[in-house]
Parts: sequence; structure tokens; C-alpha cells
Amino acid sequence: MDLLPDAAPLATKLRNTLVQYHSVPDSEWRVAKRTKDATVWRKPSQEFSGYLYKAQGVVEDVTNRIVDHIRPGPYRLDWDSLMTTMDIMETFEENCCVMRYTTAGQLWNIIAPREFVDFSYTTSYEDGLLTCGISLDYGEVRPNFVRGFNHPCGWFCVPLKDYPSHSLLTGYIQTELRGMLPQSAVDTAMSSTLANFYSDLKKALKT
Repeated sequence: MDLLPDAAPLATKLRNTLVQYHSVPDSEWRVAKRTKDATVWRKPSQEFSGYLYKAQGVVEDVTNRIVDHIRPGPYRLDWDSLMTTMDIMETFEENCCVMRYTTAGQLWNIIAPREFVDFSYTTSYEDGLLTCGISLDYGEVRPNFVRGFNHPCGWFCVPLKDYPSHSLLTGYIQTELRGMLPQSAVDTAMSSTLANFYSDLKKALKT
């Protein structure tokens, strides 16, 4: 078990990594799934042997309210059907925290429930916000869970120039689920999970 990292340099490095993903040209992405709410692309990850996923869609709400629903806090558990528990383990200044959360089984439990411990950081980006995270090897792994690992991931949320009450939400996710899993099952689950994330989020914001 590692000690907690110094929050400030980790936050800076994480933000820079996400901004780098955000500038990857369109030609490097391949469409994985399209729904009425979002489009999901993927490309080979440089962090591990799986994929870096990019998801994008327009959400009818202001940036701050959307990000409040995504980042660690009371809203997330209410609407995110994949997340089953969430605890804030440590809080730092500068909108940083360490959270532990668990996810439900997927694909008829081919993918068993997972546990993650993530460092999370929310900061301004252009006219909007970026909330991003990375997993840490921290805390005891609880029984009945496989400990997954999130490589640098995050959500950019910026108001649309002509419709400031609408926001463009772009996510970058690269999750190493670990455990004995067929890669094809993981890839199917990731694309669907990201598309569902948008539809669930939109429903939550309307309530």
C-alpha cells in the first residue's frame, strides 16, 4: 500500500495529461458506438494494453451543475447506475480528494463488481470546467471486490458559445478492470457504459 501522493504536482500532471488527450486529432479515433445522446470513440491507450475511450455529447444544462453531478459528491450516487458506493477518504485543498467507490457487476456479471480508489481534481478549463482522476494503490482491498485501476481520465465541460444554457461534455476514460476477463467483453461494456452515462446524466439533471 502506497502513501498518499503530494496533491499539487499530481493535480498539475493529471490536468496536463487530459489536455493532451483533448488535442489528439480526430483521425486517430475510431467510432465505437453512437446513440442519440453521445458518440463514443476509442484508440489504443499509451498507458496499458486496452483502449482510451472518448465520449462526447451536448447536455442541456449549465456547466457548473453538470460537473457537480459528475465529480465526487452527493449527486453522483443518486443517478449513476454503475456506482454502488462512494466514500471520500481524504480531502485536500484546491478541489482535490481521494475517493473509494464500488461498481456494480456488468454483462450478466461476467464482469464482477469492482472497487477503485481514485485521486480526483476539478479545475477551470477555458470557459468551463475539467474534472479528472487517476487511481491510486491506497487502502486495503475489500473482500468480494476486484480492485480496478483508472489510468488518467476526466470530463471537460464547456458552455456552447451560441447556447450558454447547453454544454459540450467530452470524457476520456481508460479503465483497467483487472481480473480474468475477455478483452472483448470489456470493450463492449465500456462503449455501452459511456453511452448510458450520458442518458442517465440527462435524466438526473431534469429532475
